[in-house]
Amino acid sequence: APGLLQAGFTVSSKHFKKAVDRNRIKRLMREAYRLRKNELQEKLIASEKSLVIFFIYTGKEIPDFKSSSEKMAVILKAILNECAS
Repeated sequence: APGLLQAGFTVSSKHFKKAVDRNRIKRLMREAYRLRKNELQEKLIASEKSLVIFFIYTGKEIPDFKSSSEKMAVILKAILNECAS
């Protein structure tokens, strides 16, 4: 069902002056999230809950996709464990 899981992404303009850089980081985060959200979505459907997540990138360098994806996996696993309890 639509709306069970919603996500937002932001990047500090203090650390990244150029919109191009901020947009690139947000694109990386969104893609990493998209590839890994299924398990969390299934859990929410099974428990009939909804969840809104907002990701704030606080790093000072543009991440590569690999590190972005690994960190997203850790975050979503923690959220999944929290939803289980």
